[in-house]
Amino acid sequence: MSLMSSVVLMQRRRVGAFFMSLMLVSAPLMAADSVFFDENFGNLKDELSTAKKEGKQGVILFFEMDECPFCHKMKTTVFNQPDIASYFHKHFRIVSIDINGDVDMVNFKGQATTQKKFSFEEYRVRATPVIAFFDLEGNLSTKFTGPTRDAKEFMQLGEFVVSGAYKQPGMNFTVFKKAQTAP
Repeated sequence: MSLMSSVVLMQRRRVGAFFMSLMLVSAPLMAADSVFFDENFGNLKDELSTAKKEGKQGVILFFEMDECPFCHKMKTTVFNQPDIASYFHKHFRIVSIDINGDVDMVNFKGQATTQKKFSFEEYRVRATPVIAFFDLEGNLSTKFTGPTRDAKEFMQLGEFVVSGAYKQPGMNFTVFKKAQTAP
């Protein structure tokens, strides 16, 4: 075997190894996306309609961006858990929004926009992740900025909304969590 063919063979192996490692790293992330987020066509008004038809309590928007390590953490340690996905799908339609995305979409009012404009102009999302819960009329119920500490805290966040506790005067998520752990 010539020196040139040995070099080409080594380069092919390196490229193959690179793509294999890329697949191994991205597979759990893609799996979390496919299990947790609902397939949608970027029309939030339609998402509300679907949520109503399915007897759900509303829509969750997960504002994220590709290079966000905290978004990645949520996807790989929280959203990928079957009990989490099951609970949240029972109560909500779940949509991911890329805050840097130029993808066309329709907001809750039926107006055309892009993911980037919707995130920044309508909800002032600058940091990610942001988990926003909306009622069946498209009104913001609860907004949580940053990753939850763990799956338990994310489940508590869901229970805070599902139970309607967020509607009580003086009640916020921190107060709700403390009440959950009180003896």
